[in-house]
Amino acid sequence: MQSILVIEDNESILGILEQTLVNFGHNVETANDGNEGISKFDKGLFDLVITDIDMPGKNGNEVAYHIRNSDKQQIPILGISGTPRVKQYTVFDSTLQKPFRLTTFMNTVNSLFQAQG
Repeated sequence: MQSILVIEDNESILGILEQTLVNFGHNVETANDGNEGISKFDKGLFDLVITDIDMPGKNGNEVAYHIRNSDKQQIPILGISGTPRVKQYTVFDSTLQKPFRLTTFMNTVNSLFQAQG
């Protein structure tokens, strides 16, 4: 069972992603913004971080840079965004543009876990 941190400022999307991951047997911790996400990341042990890129306050890029400069920098990060420029973000291990199918989402999550070994 993998432990996943999901950071998303849209409560509806956050709920859908959390429920999907729980349904597939994962332990899920959620955060509503980048500051809360960074705080939970620093205190927890996660196998994957999923973060919205465009959020008020600390955005997903800042969250990712925080992770990459931490002692847990090897943790994979999935960036999600509703903007078409999502592919230009290179700090993430993978990105998805909203809206996406939940099957695509889970395939991406599973591929990140497989790449970890």
